[in-house]
Amino acid sequence: MAIDDLLTGETALAAIAEVRRACREYDGADPLDEAAHLRLKHHGLNGLDAWVTRDGFALRRGEEVDLAVAPEARGHGTGGALAGLACAAPGALAAWSHGDHPAAVTLAGPLGFARTRELWVMRRPTAVPLAAAEPPADVSIRDFGSGDAAAFLAVNAAAFAHHAEQGDLDVDGLEERMAEPWFDPAGLLLAVDRGGRLLGFHWTKQHDASTGEVYVVGVSPDAQGRGLGRALTVAGLHHLASRGVEEVLLYVESDNTAARHLYDGIGFTHAPTDTHVQYRRSDVLEHAP
Repeated sequence: MAIDDLLTGETALAAIAEVRRACREYDGADPLDEAAHLRLKHHGLNGLDAWVTRDGFALRRGEEVDLAVAPEARGHGTGGALAGLACAAPGALAAWSHGDHPAAVTLAGPLGFARTRELWVMRRPTAVPLAAAEPPADVSIRDFGSGDAAAFLAVNAAAFAHHAEQGDLDVDGLEERMAEPWFDPAGLLLAVDRGGRLLGFHWTKQHDASTGEVYVVGVSPDAQGRGLGRALTVAGLHHLASRGVEEVLLYVESDNTAARHLYDGIGFTHAPTDTHVQYRRSDVLEHAP
């Protein structure tokens, strides 16, 4: 199937927004993650390779590909045509299937992609009793303040040194997230020692009146092993419950056994269908005949 009449500019952005809305309603998941959403919101299509129609879109930003087709337009080859355009150039690529959509399996194989990561969504109702988990005696937990950004970014970078998606957060990325309607300084909890040194944090996120998220929990490598992760997680859950949230969700790598053990222990559960999958392609096209 050939793709004709590609859209550009504001018309393309409007079409992307409409396809995303339809996908959220039909699939129960946004086809774009937060990084892609903020990229479009603050920079539009500048610097992106984009193939956009009324029925779907494909975006390529570096080694990341995002693709979606409106529910009513599926089954007619649009996804395959868009994927072919986005993946035609040689090079390693990665793409997420949010909600582990079955169409991703169909598209992945012929384009050289293999399933490489699973990101679990775990959930916990706030009505379930939560055992106390106090920080060490020399540590206190307080809200984020206006002068904490530099220390927060340093601890975040150290805690996620081997996880570029989170560890590469910089001042601009932090400011973009702090400008979002959901940001609440009282929901970004910091663990500090008696000298005021930041040891770890729990950044919570409230999606709506009834749903919250363990957005990010990070502990400085030199402060790990002291129970700070559990204490911060529990403190954040209490904060979200105090805001009237009924259910809290989080995202965790399926192979992160330490984190899963922590979350299992405080009542989070995972349904097999509540999974996001990343597909990756090596530099295959450079060796194609």
